[in-house]
Amino acid sequence: MGKLLKRYSLFILLLFMSFILSILSAKLIYDIKRANYENIERKLEKALDSTDKEVLKESVETQGSTSYQNKDLYLLARVINGEARGEPYIGQVAIGAVIINRTKHPGFPKTISGVIYQPGAFTCVSDGQINAKLEPIALKAARDALNGWDPTNGCIYYYNPAKTTNKWIWSRKVMLVIGKHRFAK
Repeated sequence: MGKLLKRYSLFILLLFMSFILSILSAKLIYDIKRANYENIERKLEKALDSTDKEVLKESVETQGSTSYQNKDLYLLARVINGEARGEPYIGQVAIGAVIINRTKHPGFPKTISGVIYQPGAFTCVSDGQINAKLEPIALKAARDALNGWDPTNGCIYYYNPAKTTNKWIWSRKVMLVIGKHRFAK
């Protein structure tokens, strides 16, 4: 009976230690992601010239009643830069519009950061292109998207047929093509 009690106690101790380790691991992962986000914000501020900094001191108001924070503008510009760099300007605005459209759709998170960081949603987040040098045109495109310009007329998906590996996306009805991207509902 004593041996069984020792084994049981050891099992409980190991179970408790693994629980504590998983909590610490989750905290570490959260801290790393938070530090990366803060680092992105610092890099963005350095990349913006003084005129852009003055504009970014205020919240960005859309044509509707939704108010977006500076961090939304930064993050949206980062994704546009990572996903649509080199695309026509209207295509860059369209990428931003898709992200904003998702925040209004019941099947997606309600915030810009929630949509962007949804697991597997954007290649630029997965492959690190979100951290690429920010082009000023991406910031302008993000502003236009936040101010209500939606060249997609409500699309919530887009993809580049030459690059996508997701077979499901091909089942979505394509509404328009801009540059290399297809926009779908």
